[in-house]
Amino acid sequence: MHEIGVLFEVVKTVEKFARENDVKKIETLVLQIGELSSVVPRYMKNLYPAAIEGSILEDSKLEIQVLPANALCKDCNKVFALIKNKGICPKCNSKNYEILGGREFFIKEIVCY
Repeated sequence: MHEIGVLFEVVKTVEKFARENDVKKIETLVLQIGELSSVVPRYMKNLYPAAIEGSILEDSKLEIQVLPANALCKDCNKVFALIKNKGICPKCNSKNYEILGGREFFIKEIVCY
């Protein structure tokens, strides 16, 4: 479970942002996590309180937006939801695809008081 390490790095990044912008308290942190990323959203939610203890993020809320894994079928050019369709193009039943997104991990928004 590497999510705690990821969260500690996120906290460092947010604290640096806060120092540089004279922010005293964070209300909400919004993360975007791709369906294919190695980060498990449920673990992030569960570990968040421990990771933010004693930081500028203490008492803040964590919001997670899951980004879909989209793929482009190389045979028929249809863009489709990779996970939902179990890696099979719903138009032509091909398994020949290129991943377009879903591996991302972003700090999308930092809501300050």
